[in-house]
Amino acid sequence: MGWTPLPIGIENYAEMIEKGYYYVDKTLFIKELLDRKGKVNLFTRPRRFGKTLNMSMLQYFFEKSERDHTPLFTGTKIMKAGEKYVSEMGRYPVIFLSLKSMKQDSYSSAFYCLKEGIAAEFKRHLELLRQLPLKEDFDKCRRFAAGKAEDTEYLTALRFLSECLAAVCETKAVILIDEYDVPLENAYFHGFYDRMAGLIRSLFESVLKTNNALEFAVITGCLRISRESIFTGLNNLNIISIMDNSYAEHFGFTQEEVDTMLSFYHLESKRDSVKEWYDGYRFGDTEVYNPWSVICYVDSYYKNPDALFKPYWSNTSSNSIVRTLVDRADLSVRQEIESLIAGHTIFKPVHEDITYEDMDSTQDHLWNFLFFTGYLKKIRQIQQEEDIFVEMSIPNIEVRYIYKNTVLRWFEESINKKNLSPLYDSILSGRREQIADILSENLMETISFYDYQESYYHGFLAGLLKNMGNYIVLSNRESGSGRPDILLKYPSVRGKAVIIEIKIARSYQELPGKCDEALRQIEEQQYEASLRQEGYQDILKYGIAFYRKECMVK
Repeated sequence: MGWTPLPIGIENYAEMIEKGYYYVDKTLFIKELLDRKGKVNLFTRPRRFGKTLNMSMLQYFFEKSERDHTPLFTGTKIMKAGEKYVSEMGRYPVIFLSLKSMKQDSYSSAFYCLKEGIAAEFKRHLELLRQLPLKEDFDKCRRFAAGKAEDTEYLTALRFLSECLAAVCETKAVILIDEYDVPLENAYFHGFYDRMAGLIRSLFESVLKTNNALEFAVITGCLRISRESIFTGLNNLNIISIMDNSYAEHFGFTQEEVDTMLSFYHLESKRDSVKEWYDGYRFGDTEVYNPWSVICYVDSYYKNPDALFKPYWSNTSSNSIVRTLVDRADLSVRQEIESLIAGHTIFKPVHEDITYEDMDSTQDHLWNFLFFTGYLKKIRQIQQEEDIFVEMSIPNIEVRYIYKNTVLRWFEESINKKNLSPLYDSILSGRREQIADILSENLMETISFYDYQESYYHGFLAGLLKNMGNYIVLSNRESGSGRPDILLKYPSVRGKAVIIEIKIARSYQELPGKCDEALRQIEEQQYEASLRQEGYQDILKYGIAFYRKECMVK
C-alpha cells in the first residue's frame, strides 16, 4: 500500500477527493439536512471540528454547475442512500461566504474583508449572471464583483445575489455562511462589537428573513450568539448546538472512524493513547474525537515512529476566551480550575442565549463560553426548574495541557506586575512571620495543578524570587546533589547570602516540625560551608514548610 496523505489544512472537498487525501466520509450530513428540511440551520461546534470541510462538501453536492461533480462522491455513503437524495445533486445555485478571515483590529478593515468575500462570490457567478434579463441588474452584479458598490449596498448584497441566481437558474438558492461568529469574537476583543453585531445582523436579516429566493441556509460558528443580538426576527432558525443529539456524528470523528484510520495506517497499538489525548468531547450523546488533532498525530507518527503525543489544537486559535477567564478569575474560580485540572468535575448552569457582552456579567457566562468552545465537556445534565445544569470536566490530556500552560504563563506575568519588595526586604531582614504571610497570600492567588508536590512549591518560590534585584538566584530543583533548594547571593561577598530549604507537610499541625527538619538538613549537609569558603560572612538560613496554601518559616 502506498502512502495516503493526510488532509492537514485541506478544507476544500474537491481538493480532498481529487488529490487522494484520506477522507473520513461525512456525506450522510447531506441526507440528514434533506430529511429534516430545516430552512435556516445554525451549527455551533468548536474550532477545527470539520465545519468548513463539511460546508465545502455541501457546496459541491448541491451546486448547479457546468462541471459534473458526481465523481467527487463516487463510493460515498450519500450515493448509497437512495435516488431521493442523489437526485438533489447539482440542482441549486449556491452562495458560499466564509467570515473566518474577518480578524482585523478595526471595523473598517474587517468590513473591507467582508466586501472582498462578497465580491468573490459575485465574480464566481458572473458568467451565469450574464443571462439576467435586465441589464441594470447585471451591471450592479459587475459593480459588486469589482468591489465598487456603495458600502450600504453590501448589507443587502447576498439577498440580491440569491434573487439574481434564482431568476437565472429558475431554482431557489442554497446559502452557506461559514464561521459567522469569527468577526464577532474579534470585534469583542478589539472594542467594536456593537458596530460589527449591527453589520452581521443587517446582512442576515436581509438574506435569511422572508427571502423568497432562499431554498435553505446552513450557517456554522463556534458559539451561538443570542437570537435577539444577531438573528433578529428569524423565526425559521433551527439551532443545533453541542447539546443536541441531531447531526452529532457529522462533526468530529467517532470511535469507529478513529479505529478505521489507525488500522489503515497500522497504528492500532496507539489506540488507547490517542483516546486519552484527543477523545472526550460529547455532542448530544455521541462521544467524538478532535479530528484536527487525530489527523496531525497520525501524520507526525507515520513520518516519524518516535513522534511523541503533543497538543495540536492549542495552536489553532488565540485561546483569548481561556485567557479572559483566567485574567478575571476570583478565588472561587481559581479553586474550580484547580479542581478541573486535577481531574474533578464542576456543575454549572448552561445558557445557550449568550452574547460576547455577557462575558463580563457573571463568572457562569465564562464557564458557558469554555463549554461551547470545546474547553470543557459534558458528563451529564439535569433540569432544575427552567435551568439546565451540566456537570463538566476537561475533555482530555490535550486540553488539560492548554489550561496548564495558559495558567502558568498568566501567573508568571502577574508576578512580574506585582511589587514584591516587601518579600525581598523581609527575607534579607530575617522577618520570618512577614515572609510566611506574603507567601501564603501569593499562594492563595495561584492555581496549583501539581497536587502540591515539592516541585510546585519550588517553582512557585523561585518564580517569586527571580526578580530580586542585585541578587543571584540559584535554584537546585533538578540536581538534588547535596545543595540547598534555593540560594540567594549578593554579587559581592561583602553582601548577604541566603539558604532556603523547602519541605512539604501532610497537615497544618506538621508545619513546625517540617521547618525544623529543613533547618537540620541545612546544618547536616553543611550547605553554608562553600559560602564561607567564598568569603560570605552574613548568611541567613531558612526552613520553609508548605501545606496546601499555608506556609511557615523558621
